[in-house]
Amino acid sequence: MSDSISPVSGQSRPGSAGNPLQGQSGVGTAPETRGRTTIADSVVEKIAGMATREVPGIHSLGAGMTRTLGAVRDKVPGGRSSMSRGVKVEVGERQTAVDLDVVVEYGVSIVDVAGDVRTNVITAVERMTGLEVVEVNIAVDDVHLPDEEEEGEEGEGRVQ
Repeated sequence: MSDSISPVSGQSRPGSAGNPLQGQSGVGTAPETRGRTTIADSVVEKIAGMATREVPGIHSLGAGMTRTLGAVRDKVPGGRSSMSRGVKVEVGERQTAVDLDVVVEYGVSIVDVAGDVRTNVITAVERMTGLEVVEVNIAVDDVHLPDEEEEGEEGEGRVQ
């Protein structure tokens, strides 16, 4: 990830004037600049996860073991699916970087899908958070074949 990204902190940093997420005070300043807005990593992860899933050709997110554990967690009563599975981010005061683990559908152009994912993630994250996305790294972990049975799908097993 980029060295220009610093962790979000509660401390003002010198030279941070002009940062739209950094608040200003005093009479005559616009209300939207009075106060500080911090955005948690989990928020950016969810936005990036949703934006990735919207792209045609993406089957799922997460590496093999992550997907398996997530499928089990989704079946637990009271459990909820994780929109951020397969997504890691680093959020700074003005910038963010995103790492994605994806599974693509068989037959699609991985290069085209990766480009579409980058465009969609950058657009969504920058529009919703105001953070500059400095990079979107994509690891294609698997290809979903049409005849593969879905993980956790009900079907005839060997043992009943």
